[in-house]
Amino acid sequence: MAAVRLSPRLRSIPLLLPGLDPAAAVHRRCSCGSSATAAARAMSSSSSSASSAPTPYTTLVGRVRCEREIKRSKFIAVAASVPDERAAMSFLNEVKDPRATHNCWAYKVGEQFRYNDDGEPSSTAGKPIYSAISSSGIDMVMVVVIRYFGGIKLGTGGLVRAYGGVAAECLKDAPTCLVKPKARVGMEVPFDLLGTVYNQLQHFHAEDIKQDYDTGKDGTVVVMFKVEYEKIESLGSAVNSACSRKIELLQ
Repeated sequence: MAAVRLSPRLRSIPLLLPGLDPAAAVHRRCSCGSSATAAARAMSSSSSSASSAPTPYTTLVGRVRCEREIKRSKFIAVAASVPDERAAMSFLNEVKDPRATHNCWAYKVGEQFRYNDDGEPSSTAGKPIYSAISSSGIDMVMVVVIRYFGGIKLGTGGLVRAYGGVAAECLKDAPTCLVKPKARVGMEVPFDLLGTVYNQLQHFHAEDIKQDYDTGKDGTVVVMFKVEYEKIESLGSAVNSACSRKIELLQ
């Protein structure tokens, strides 16, 4: 079947199907989906998408906070998951305290990272915070450490241990989840096979399902949805088997 070009006049109607977004229990690890890091890439076969799938990553669930007092200085670490640099800066502006002596921070978003000492001696605050992030194995995350000076100087080594230590402690017992990036996929489905296709989408936990009656050929509807990259190939095979014909996946 020839690939379908999705026109700008796409009119989508959300389909709410039971069981498409099951809640995952959160403890120290859980499975959750995100398309924030999924690159949109043309795909002619499901096998090619599997080879180029973004790597799953571990990130925080919600916001965590840790407080320590070191030689009368109070250190408060606040951490949260951030999808990009813009979100990281927004989080910083939200949690920093202008009354504090220093608001030092670091973030890691995939291969991108930044850190800032906010007036502390060079590499004694932001860099240790970033090192704590790297050692934790957590990605797409920002940690802000707020310091209220207590009158006793800690020295260069003391600052490194204080900022890195409180950041590491903040992340150590934080609830996390494994994020499996998802791809936006489509297929042109004959009307008489919609029910069969929807059953397979439900089985593979597809999300954000929409349909367009204006783009496809007569007697068909273009169904768009999100599904985990690692499930694309299996979903394509299951749909073709259930429908007893080849229905090409479009991305």
